[in-house]
Amino acid sequence: MNVLTWEDLDETARTDALRRGTAAAGPEVTEGVARILRQVREGGDAALLELTARLDGAELTSLRVSTEDRDAAVAGLDPDLRQAITEAAGRIRTFHAAGMQQGYAVETAPGVVCQRVVRPIRRVGLYVPAGSAPLPSTALMLGIPAQLAGCPEVVLATPPRPDGTVDPAVLAAAAECGIDQVVLVGGAQAVAALAYGTETVPACDKIFGPGNAWVTEAKRQVSTAEGGPGIDMPAGPSEVLVIADSGADPEFVAADLLSQAEHGPDSQVVLLTDSRPLAEAVATQVEEQVESLPRADIARKALASSRLVVTPDLATAVEVSNDYAPEHLILALRDASAWVPRIDRAGSVFLGDHTPETLGDYCSGTNHVLPTAGAARFTGGVNVGAFQIAMTVQRATPQGLAAVGPCAVTLSEAESLHAHQRAVTRRLARTQGQP
Repeated sequence: MNVLTWEDLDETARTDALRRGTAAAGPEVTEGVARILRQVREGGDAALLELTARLDGAELTSLRVSTEDRDAAVAGLDPDLRQAITEAAGRIRTFHAAGMQQGYAVETAPGVVCQRVVRPIRRVGLYVPAGSAPLPSTALMLGIPAQLAGCPEVVLATPPRPDGTVDPAVLAAAAECGIDQVVLVGGAQAVAALAYGTETVPACDKIFGPGNAWVTEAKRQVSTAEGGPGIDMPAGPSEVLVIADSGADPEFVAADLLSQAEHGPDSQVVLLTDSRPLAEAVATQVEEQVESLPRADIARKALASSRLVVTPDLATAVEVSNDYAPEHLILALRDASAWVPRIDRAGSVFLGDHTPETLGDYCSGTNHVLPTAGAARFTGGVNVGAFQIAMTVQRATPQGLAAVGPCAVTLSEAESLHAHQRAVTRRLARTQGQP
């Protein structure tokens, strides 16, 4: 990895330096996704089986994982892994339960009571990617908030292995969350099935889950179609930005960068530091550490679009980070907490030398389904509220109508909406005894 100097770059070079690889996905992905969505919408289960055979190399006779197969897979799971899933689930549940939204009621005028009531989304679809590695942690990150929200129906979709089975750890995570509808389908076709429904897969009201550029584009397309489902957020290829000072440990920083680079060839990792010696030491560590990774080939492809950048000071690094709006932000700083008030755009922030991003991925308790591609500018990670809708309820007594009705009359007159106005004035006339 080459070390860049921020002050030596003009505006165009700075933009290019931080350009995400997915920005160039373009027409090929858009058109390919549209074809898959159309095929699934028209062909249902038969289309899913054909796509699964062609794209995942798995010949299936059924798309649904039976309860018996799920229970058998869970029973055969390594006890240590099962215990780790249970421990992680406990911490995720504790964190998310503490932040659940609550309904409330308030009297806004004498005789006028307004309420906010919370309801679970009726049917949600959870996409758990597998790709080159299964992700039971994602099943926990999505399933636990859905469970806490009280969603009546939860459907989990995940790609099959070549032998037509699901990784048992994913099934164990699903069982931990009380999910009994698991379907064997991945990629854009999984999003299509969850959006439109097939003979086996029920259409869902909202779709959650991260994925590659194809999954992200599929979520975008189905959510913008008429009558389409909601989606959690644009959650595409993984990314991490590290801000480090001269006291940071190059070995740790390099390990953090590689932990995201190994996710996929389209992942992006960035280091911002005010110390050139630190940047150069990290570059050396990255080259040394990548050699011993089982997923070294994947990590090297990601590193090709990643950057080590020297900024004139840490304040500049924070400004650059806020503009970039990373999915994960690691502050490898001597007084990391003091910098948090200046961070206003990031999916999840990790403080100090002993808080690797890996903890958030698995078991600290926060959610790892986070906004990518700069979406942290306007949204945050998945939480229980994402699985709920909030309705407002109001009731006015005759006294309340008399108190607030004249305000509505004046405003509706200003907008020339006289039917609105008369819905109030007719009632006022009746309650005030006018003819």
